[in-house]
Amino acid sequence: MQVGIRGGLSRWLARAAVLLVLISLAGCAWLDTRQRQLIYRPTPGQVADFAGLRPGDIRYFVELPPFANDMAPGAEQRVEFWWLPHAEPQAPTLLYFHGTFRNLSQNLHKMEALRAAGFSVLAVEYRGWGLSTPITPSEGSILQDAAVAWAELERREPRSARRVIYGHSMGSGVAVDLASRLHANDAVAALILESAFTSFDGLASEAGWIARLLAVFNRERFASIEKIGQVRVPLLMIHGSADTTVPMRLGQQLYDQANPPKQWQPMPGGGHSDLHQTGRVPYQEALRSFMQLHLSRPVHTPPLGATQAKPGTSSLRD
Repeated sequence: MQVGIRGGLSRWLARAAVLLVLISLAGCAWLDTRQRQLIYRPTPGQVADFAGLRPGDIRYFVELPPFANDMAPGAEQRVEFWWLPHAEPQAPTLLYFHGTFRNLSQNLHKMEALRAAGFSVLAVEYRGWGLSTPITPSEGSILQDAAVAWAELERREPRSARRVIYGHSMGSGVAVDLASRLHANDAVAALILESAFTSFDGLASEAGWIARLLAVFNRERFASIEKIGQVRVPLLMIHGSADTTVPMRLGQQLYDQANPPKQWQPMPGGGHSDLHQTGRVPYQEALRSFMQLHLSRPVHTPPLGATQAKPGTSSLRD
């Protein structure tokens, strides 16, 4: 009995020590930076075996105004974009937001699966990843990049009824935030979320007491559960039943709070990042049926320049 008591006391003291250390460091810039590095794990550059884009695909950069975010004031910063057009001119255009860790060169197979389903794809590489400016990203910097990406989508796709916002994993939080802040209900036609979660706090609650403790001091939130009710466009959510990174129940909780019309597509046996491969047929069928239902109405193409956003502008609410 004494051994059990001592063991329990030791564990309590260890937890208390961790808590005291974190409290003492809570206001420290080093801790904030380290937390963000651990959360986002950005991958700069590109994978060594990257064979490049298809002929006709475009990689380009958009220069940003000076941001004081882990950079010297006045430093030039840029965001990388990939434009993967579909062979069909009438295809809808999907704005692609990836998750943590993997950059665009590591996600090309997923973008190709989306293009195979019938979408043109405009993909953004947040600062910190790929060939964008190398910073330690934050929720704020990622959402700034998302606003730039929205302006690029308006420029690339002037037909609002053909605009789709897509997010995978952390990118689902980016996508929900963007969709919730658009000025007009008809600015975007649909929202697609894959392996989505409620919030970083929700994820922490599933990951044990250490993660819950760290979450107390974490300012990165991506609280989609607080924003999904402001989204008023058709929603498709896809989630793997064997996802150990984001348990399916978190995606289901987010889906339950969303407005109709909405569609929940579970993928039996699917993991976190492999749904387009392990469940290729139902994955493609879900995307195509959703597209047919919500993106097939006739579209008026506005005269050139009539509704096309200028570079650097957007229709987002502040």
